[in-house]
Amino acid sequence: MNCNIYLVSLGCPKNQVDAEAMLWSLTQAGCRAVGTPGEADVILVNTCGFITDAKTEAVDTILEMAQYKKSGRRPRLIVSGCLSQRYPEEIRRDLPEADCVLGVTQYPDIVRYVERTLAGEKIVDTEVHTSVIGCAQRVLTMPPHMAYIKIAEGCDNRCSYCAIPAIRGRYRSRPADELIGEAEALAARGVRELIVTAQDTTRYGMDRGGKPALAELLLALCGIRELKWIRVLYTYPELVDRELAALLESEPRLCAYLDIPLQHISDPVLSAMNRRSDRAGIEAMYAMLRGLDRHIALRTTYIVGFPGETEPRFRELVSFVEDHPFDHVGAFRYSPEDGTAAARMRGQVSAKVKRERLDRLMEAQQRVLRQWNRRHIGRTYEVLVEAVTGEGLYEGRTEYQAPGIDSAVRFRSDESLSPGMFVRVAIESVEEYDWIGVHAHDAGK
Repeated sequence: MNCNIYLVSLGCPKNQVDAEAMLWSLTQAGCRAVGTPGEADVILVNTCGFITDAKTEAVDTILEMAQYKKSGRRPRLIVSGCLSQRYPEEIRRDLPEADCVLGVTQYPDIVRYVERTLAGEKIVDTEVHTSVIGCAQRVLTMPPHMAYIKIAEGCDNRCSYCAIPAIRGRYRSRPADELIGEAEALAARGVRELIVTAQDTTRYGMDRGGKPALAELLLALCGIRELKWIRVLYTYPELVDRELAALLESEPRLCAYLDIPLQHISDPVLSAMNRRSDRAGIEAMYAMLRGLDRHIALRTTYIVGFPGETEPRFRELVSFVEDHPFDHVGAFRYSPEDGTAAARMRGQVSAKVKRERLDRLMEAQQRVLRQWNRRHIGRTYEVLVEAVTGEGLYEGRTEYQAPGIDSAVRFRSDESLSPGMFVRVAIESVEEYDWIGVHAHDAGK
């Protein structure tokens, strides 16, 4: 198939993996990936539809890409992913510029859909195929030293605010041998940081053997010598157990890092969210992780303004943030999503109050970080170089920082460094989020 493809992927790392799988299939079929939409015969927009802001971004991107249909090569426009899975008829009706509308499990057959679209067909196909649980072959779109690996598809948690189970279906773990093979292939291509992702990584294996198998999988991944860092995202607090904690403590290839979305701390709010954890369990998990000999950087996310979040319940969340320091915190205003139980709940919070509470929560987190991050000053860390920012100036990350969502290390060096290198950096100061340092080789100059 002789055509040029321009791909835009929006949203989370799981979406990016799907997009990379589509790009691999298309290039294997003879297509060429191009760097600008003006060069394309087919523009593919892989959308996110998780919250209102993501939906707005997706629609804006579709409309932007649709402008290229009016001139130049007059490309076909394919829309895939979560937004089209949720709203296929609305896209067909309101965005007629889209020639093909695909859901979240059509990506293995993308070559066939592109061929049909180029032949002039108008297509809408968003049937969820439960047999689709990942693709091991991908064109990597991240820097060559790192890659995501999606270990499962779908979700069984049924949080009352979340549409993901309706979009992506039940939780489906990928076979461990397939994942190990994919990780080995990525390592052979030069990947040094492997980032484990799923809607819920801690539930890995439960749909196959009845018990969590994440720790077993991570132990097998640690046996791949070419991998230097293995990072785990999207763990759920009720399944962060002593087995996983012990592995984090003992395995040097596992980043001392854990992403644990808590969403709230007030028990009535957690119950309304249909979360499986409560405050007592969260505090016990936090104490277990903070009690390890190896410091584990903890990341979490919170939702403010959930229905029924009264001022006292919000203040309880702020107090928890102040008393239980997390290294990284993301916070979001609650967004009522179509078809979710929370959208129909009583006690909806006004937009003004949600904005005000988000500001207050992040101000509390910033106060915590100003003190919490000072412990890094005077210490030396291994840093993965990610960018050259000026003459002798660089930006990178420690194992305590995930790409794209966390803070960074900005440092200077007299040596010429390249992205993908690992160097030692002495931390001299900290700013609001970032750490400032010097290449340890140059320390004292």
